[in-house]
Amino acid sequence: MTLRRFRPYFRYLLDNRRTFFTAVFYGLIYGASSGLGLPAMVNYVFPPIFDHTGPELATSVVVSIALAIPLLFLLRGVTGYLNSYYITLTGTRILEAVRLDYFRKLQVLPLSFVQNRRTGDLISRGLADTAQLQNALTVLANDGLKQPMTLVAAVGFLVWQAFATEGVWLVLACLATVPLAVLPIRYVGRKVVRRAEQMQAQLGNVTSQFSENLTAAREVRAFSLEARETKRFSDTTNALVNAQMKIVKYAQALTPTIEVLSAVGISATLVFAYGTEVKLETFIAIITALYMAYEPVKKLGGLNSELKRGEASLDRLEQVLHEPVRIADPATPVVVTRLRGDLAFENVSFSYGENGESAALIDITTRIPAGTVCALVGPSGAGKTTFANLVPRFYEVDVGRVTLDGIDVRALRLADLRRNIALVSQEPVLFNDTIFNNLALGFEGATREEVIAAARAAHADEFIATLPQGYDTVVGERGALLSGGQKQRIAIARAFLRNAPVLILDEATSALDSDSEAAVQDALRQLVVGKTVLIIAHRFSTIRDASMILVFDKGRIVAQGNHATLYAGNALYKSLYDLQNSSAG
Repeated sequence: MTLRRFRPYFRYLLDNRRTFFTAVFYGLIYGASSGLGLPAMVNYVFPPIFDHTGPELATSVVVSIALAIPLLFLLRGVTGYLNSYYITLTGTRILEAVRLDYFRKLQVLPLSFVQNRRTGDLISRGLADTAQLQNALTVLANDGLKQPMTLVAAVGFLVWQAFATEGVWLVLACLATVPLAVLPIRYVGRKVVRRAEQMQAQLGNVTSQFSENLTAAREVRAFSLEARETKRFSDTTNALVNAQMKIVKYAQALTPTIEVLSAVGISATLVFAYGTEVKLETFIAIITALYMAYEPVKKLGGLNSELKRGEASLDRLEQVLHEPVRIADPATPVVVTRLRGDLAFENVSFSYGENGESAALIDITTRIPAGTVCALVGPSGAGKTTFANLVPRFYEVDVGRVTLDGIDVRALRLADLRRNIALVSQEPVLFNDTIFNNLALGFEGATREEVIAAARAAHADEFIATLPQGYDTVVGERGALLSGGQKQRIAIARAFLRNAPVLILDEATSALDSDSEAAVQDALRQLVVGKTVLIIAHRFSTIRDASMILVFDKGRIVAQGNHATLYAGNALYKSLYDLQNSSAG
């Protein structure tokens, strides 16, 4: 069962077939030299030297015979080293490929999949579980061939001795203890797989808590939560230690159990050898061969435990790797370049729950002509952000369709669709890179002059010029070295540079002071000419230039028009506007 679980992932080995088969080649030589070479050396190298009944050997002959010992160990050492080197190289490349596939899959899964899972647990799967899978695959590829080769060579020597030496066949009865070693291997394997699943899940909890704590570093200090967080982390790591030790308890018991069985076999061999008057050198060779037969059995037991841990990690990885990609390019996409931005929703409904139990939008029908600045207004949770997120297909509609220039967005390639949309979120994300590269994300291949022009349009050039390295300043993780307003202006400049026909502004000026906000609003007035703009409005001061306002409530559009019309004719809009004005006052 276990090997069948890993079979689809053997392609990672084949993708690295050159290094893999090189490792296998040296591993087979190592196994043969261990299982056959050591017993043969004991049986054929030592006796001529210590047999004083025959003619005396010349020194040169003795030296020649003695040289067989270092030559054999040199062969084992070199092939063992090369086997380990190439299997490690193969394993490292496998780890890179597995992680890349995992990361690549995360990039195409819908936002709902990522948002409904803990970031730390997803990171743990991509780091710890991929490492465990890589280890299981490489150990299987290495010991799965090398150890059986050692076992076959050792047993082959014993069978050969049975035919070559009178009475030695009785000694082979001692090999009956070898199959007994399989029993503890099977028992331990069943125990380890359950414990391994618990351990990997608990490791995800540790990573998740670590990530959560570092993200909330300011809040932890502000509320004096240092001791509380340390206690929480201590409890979580203690649970991880307990899960790890349960695996150790079973896995480490396997080696002494097999060794005891090996000792029983050797003891039985001694008794049989005495009864059959086997020569000492033959007996020692047989004992060496028996030992070399038990050693791979012991290592194959460890391999079984490793595979069980790998199977547990594989279960966690496959929850991501096998997750269906529900938002993808159509089989025959409509080819477009630059769209006009004529946006329409036709009887659109959408729910976040899989069974439709959490309706976010209900039967939405509206048209936003190209060049319209449209504000989305309503109470928190009314569906404004969801409405905007359906345009770039961050989510897929349940019913109805969303169109751009009359084309269903599902008929477009995702890259073509999103190339025509620029997004500025309420909490902009900057990458740990230079300001220039963060700006250039908006338009691939942008020149330095174009980037600087966009920054000037967003009034970002002013503060960038004061930084130590200017546009080459690294902003830190998530833009930690910049203020909220500075990050917001970088994000707005990025949207300017993209120059897309559709703009989605999620309260794009929320982090700016009054002076900066006035300057950016002026820049936005110039930018939106000829473009379709969706403003997710939390402050009514940001919608004064909107030519169209959609009022949302409980997932429905309950009114639309301009400010004057809605203030006079819609009670919800009037109450929201008056409440915010009174709060501002």
